[in-house]
Amino acid sequence: MALAAAAATLLAAGCAGTPTRSPAAVGLPAAAAATASATWTGDWHGVVAPTAPTAQPRPSFALTDTSGRPYDFAQATAGRATLLFFGYTHCPDVCPTTMADLAAARQVVGARVARQVTVVFVTTDPDRDTPAALRRWLDQFDPAFVGLTGTPAQLAAAQRAVGVPLATADRADGDPRGGQGSYLVSHAAQVLAIGPDNHVRVRYFAATTVAEYVADLPRLAASL
Repeated sequence: MALAAAAATLLAAGCAGTPTRSPAAVGLPAAAAATASATWTGDWHGVVAPTAPTAQPRPSFALTDTSGRPYDFAQATAGRATLLFFGYTHCPDVCPTTMADLAAARQVVGARVARQVTVVFVTTDPDRDTPAALRRWLDQFDPAFVGLTGTPAQLAAAQRAVGVPLATADRADGDPRGGQGSYLVSHAAQVLAIGPDNHVRVRYFAATTVAEYVADLPRLAASL
């Protein structure tokens, strides 16, 4: 949990942060780096989560999907390999690249494995990411991706349940690249991978490649 918290804090710097696939290169404080070294393994292409008896269970939170229906995350994804990411559709970098990488990896591994892996995208910008806007954006990558939104309080509860820092909107200065109402949102840039055994297996950083996801997805789908 110390590693996850330290990595999450680093990754919360915003969309333009620089996560990495190797904990040793993340730039964590010395104590956290030591913990990272102990949990890094070449078997997975990310930071491996603690195993039993301290394994993190599948997070539990309730939001709303892009069809307007209630979505209980723990219940809806129970027993399935799941990739969970928090971001927003106006993100200029890590969000679209991460979704594109996951979509490409699902295509490469083939339909049998892809059917066993649920990808869930939770918005950190509910003001602009209406259900319809979120659905249109996700469909550009993969229509099978689940999109979730909710009230600010519900989204904050979801982030706490996962163990990532709360996203913050930088509304004061706005985004000089956009027009009126344009702003950036700082959020945790990591993909949480949960196995069919309902425990967190690994956390991926934004530098994870399509090839690395392809290598890991069959193992994640089969992990019990």
